[in-house]
Amino acid sequence: MNFKNKKILIMGLGVIGKGLKDALFFYNQGAKVTVTDLKDESKLQESVNELKKYSDIKLHLDGHLESDFKENDIIIRNPAVPKNSKFLNIARENNKEIFMEDSLFTKLTKAKVVGITGTRGKTTTSTLIYEILKYADLDVYLSGNVRGTVSLPLLDKVQEDSYVILELSSWQLQGFADEKISPQYAVITNIYEDHLNRYKGMGEYVNDKKNIYKFQQETDFLFLSEDMNPEYLADFQNEAISQKIYFSKKDTQNYKTNLIGSHNLENIAAARAFALKIGIDEETIKKAVENFQSIEFRLEKIKELEGIIFINDSASTAPIAGIKALNSFEEKVLLIAGGASKDLDLDNFAKIIKKKCKKVALLEGSDTSRLKELLPEDLILGTFQNLESAVKILYKQAEKGDVILLSPGSASFGIFKNEFDRGEQFNKIVDKLVA
Repeated sequence: MNFKNKKILIMGLGVIGKGLKDALFFYNQGAKVTVTDLKDESKLQESVNELKKYSDIKLHLDGHLESDFKENDIIIRNPAVPKNSKFLNIARENNKEIFMEDSLFTKLTKAKVVGITGTRGKTTTSTLIYEILKYADLDVYLSGNVRGTVSLPLLDKVQEDSYVILELSSWQLQGFADEKISPQYAVITNIYEDHLNRYKGMGEYVNDKKNIYKFQQETDFLFLSEDMNPEYLADFQNEAISQKIYFSKKDTQNYKTNLIGSHNLENIAAARAFALKIGIDEETIKKAVENFQSIEFRLEKIKELEGIIFINDSASTAPIAGIKALNSFEEKVLLIAGGASKDLDLDNFAKIIKKKCKKVALLEGSDTSRLKELLPEDLILGTFQNLESAVKILYKQAEKGDVILLSPGSASFGIFKNEFDRGEQFNKIVDKLVA
């Protein structure tokens, strides 16, 4: 596609840099770029400051203008924008092209694309596949839903023998449905309840996930976990026409790893299955796995102070993540939980909290009142608007050998910008603690 002189609207500048990099990509292609976001300039300051260096790029913040969706040729939709947005509907009514970044990249690239989706484990599996291929001296790139990455600029870097590893959320996969394409290699880690605040039910959520294989060819490959819910596994098996390859955590029982939690064996197994398929030997895979460190905000050990271990699992934005985190420890846990609701069932999370936790500090949010009703009063130290207060009160209660765990099991919006902001604040607070 030739973008020169095309009028392109970036819908959603965002706070983690993707919108900025997309805008600069199209600008460098000779396009006439406009960027719009519902947030005002103060909440997007870093990206706005960078864009202001380019006087030709128009900025329309603190709300969308209907005229932008009528006058621009191409709309680049941020995954956070619902597909039924009234502004996208205006663009459709005016016969404008609407793309999402990762599906557009997949449509245009000559590289081999590996897509990874699932409810949990996407980032770890994607990054681990990337590290294994890098360890094997292959030309490999990591992008998609991984923080700090962007896909479209890779079009200028990749070759036919390159591999591009894309972590793909259910929302990003909506773009693949629009283009009627799927990655050549597709991995589904697992399926659990999630995002029911944005989906009408699990069926709608899973249907978006299916786009990772729905448009594959018979010569493509779908990697499926034998450990996932049998109902979903059977559904994927029956629908996909691509070649199926299966993996299970039992495949990696003898692997040495720095990752906390048995659930990470499933992620390692997924990465192993893909690596074996493309011809990487088991010994190379094992060495890469042994050297692999936990990813930030995913059961990441931050500090040990007076025998008390601090673990940052801020990426835990759903109850199943909190459950898997708690089940990763034999030690007694002092937990920071709660936050904004995704309309998910909290019963099982509460049961595990009662079983595994010594004390709980709750972060204020719409999930927290529901969680409080499910937990005994003497377990809860309080509800906190301030993360620092929650950390300090747990530290006072902790004894040598205990784990202080941030694994909220809820979304971060309200007190925090996002789960990354929540995780970064936790690290700064812990770093300042003294014995």
